[in-house]
Amino acid sequence: MGLDMYAFETRTPIVEVDFESPNERLNIARWRKHPNLHGWMEALYYRKGGVAEDFNCVRVRLDAADIDALEDAVVNDRLPITTDRFYGESGPERVNDDLWFVRTARADIANGWFIYYESNW
Repeated sequence: MGLDMYAFETRTPIVEVDFESPNERLNIARWRKHPNLHGWMEALYYRKGGVAEDFNCVRVRLDAADIDALEDAVVNDRLPITTDRFYGESGPERVNDDLWFVRTARADIANGWFIYYESNW
């Protein structure tokens, strides 16, 4: 048991939050127990109008502005400190993976893909 986190890309148009997972999608990133990134995604989900009581098994689309904001948070060590007994811990060793995701997502969005995040714990 623990926090499993995924980023997917799809050509299927999707709304901002609370959509069904498209049938055709590609997994472009996976994180295990990176709670600070999860906390950042959770805040984004609620800012975009998400209504789930728990940020678990729901989806949030990331657009180019979101990717820019994520990059800024990662580079400037501003991911929110997020804790839960099942979440594990985030550390500085995560930065390279996070920035790899930022570069990949940015390029894929520029090429017409829709990017989204989902997790389960």
